[in-house]
Amino acid sequence: MKILVAAGTGIAAVGCALAAVNRLTVRRLGPRTPAVIEPVTVCIPARDEARRLPGLIADLQAQRGISRLRVLILDDDSADDTNAAALEAIGDDTRFTLLDSAAGPGPGWTGKTAACTRLAEFAFATDDPEEGPAGVLIFLDADVRLEPSALAAAVGELRSGAAALVAPWPFQRTGSAAEALVQPLLCWSWATTLPIALANRSRRPSTVVSCGQFLALDAAAYRAVGGHAAVAGAVTEDLALARLLRRAGHRTALVAAGRLASTRMYSGATELENGYTRWLWSAYGSPTGSVAVGALTGLAYLVPPAAALFGRGPTRRLGLLGYASAAGGRLLARSLESGRAPSLSDAGAALAHPLSIAAYLALSARSHRRHRAGTLQWKGRLLPQPPEAAKSAQPQ
Repeated sequence: MKILVAAGTGIAAVGCALAAVNRLTVRRLGPRTPAVIEPVTVCIPARDEARRLPGLIADLQAQRGISRLRVLILDDDSADDTNAAALEAIGDDTRFTLLDSAAGPGPGWTGKTAACTRLAEFAFATDDPEEGPAGVLIFLDADVRLEPSALAAAVGELRSGAAALVAPWPFQRTGSAAEALVQPLLCWSWATTLPIALANRSRRPSTVVSCGQFLALDAAAYRAVGGHAAVAGAVTEDLALARLLRRAGHRTALVAAGRLASTRMYSGATELENGYTRWLWSAYGSPTGSVAVGALTGLAYLVPPAAALFGRGPTRRLGLLGYASAAGGRLLARSLESGRAPSLSDAGAALAHPLSIAAYLALSARSHRRHRAGTLQWKGRLLPQPPEAAKSAQPQ
């Protein structure tokens, strides 16, 4: 038992140290950035987003530092009032174009990749011949909220780093106990396992970290690799697209954007459960990979807390050290994500980290079961089965 506790504590301590390194070294989007003179096209896929979309539209109308901005919104066969809400929010702002789609994704496509492909195709087809093609494409989810300098800062980061893709990581806001337990694990998962400053300089697809909520891309590089159409069946299209660009020799980078961008990805326990189960099966390549990662995660973040509670002597002290390392890594990751000191609620969630890990393991197991059963869906659409079908699929 002591050997297992020592091993788990060692993994947790390394994770905490990596989080500290990333907290100090990961680049951040800042409010001061040069004015952007090249054309920038924002693409927003929106399905059943009547409640969230108007807030993002207002944020986009308030953007500063981009003189040639246009925004394309695709109402992806919504069942709510997304279209009417978008039209009301847009008003007479001629920079915005609202598109409709009732076709749905074709066989082997996810809804989001099909919607993003349609948006990109429209962007390229309507480029102003006098101004030239859109220099930068920015893909945003409807639940993202932006400070006025966010887009200019993202474009500046893309160009200053000579990258084909920059993924500004938004601060993940939470509004329920379930969200507070699980949602911070997204940032924590890479902050405690990967030195981002080194990963950003690498061309290896295996070291990619990306975020489909907010992506800034060089339009020419995106088009050259096939865009979202080339990753049509991927349920984590952000990672797939970044890996595709790296395989083509391009640089991609993750930056912290918590001071300029935030999002509440899921609202409540039910939406969170459905959201995570739709993609966790694909996180580590295979069921064997998920089992291996789950075993290491349990060893590092469940065994030491159990030893701290039930062990004695040196075993208990090792367990306390492992638990403290886990909580410290969680707090550092949260601070990295937000760009600020952790709050009291963040501290409470960090102390409940073993419960977060247990929830993640349960969600992962549920995701694999539903994937095998072919019942995975999101927003009323079944996800592609099998994913290999996307290799030759085309949007309808």
